Amino acid sequence: MSKDEIFNKIADIIADRFEVDRDKITLDLNFKTDLDADSIDFVEFILELEDTFGAEISDDAAESLNTVGEAVDYIASNSAKK
Repeated sequence: MSKDEIFNKIADIIADRFEVDRDKITLDLNFKTDLDADSIDFVEFILELEDTFGAEISDDAAESLNTVGEAVDYIASNSAKK
């Protein structure tokens, strides 16, 4: 799966889960500051990423994911559905 495909899937999840205009989602979008995501929102988002991409995301790895771009890179490197 290409990084563009991963980005598009992640952007769709964010648009749906956080009610954000799909066109405003960029690689630089920060989960915590731009989405006002609390810890429960973020954990649910990480679980949805795991389900969508078949990737195991450890708690330590999840804490290091701050932007959409970082999530795309992580999924590209760790996804079972390549």
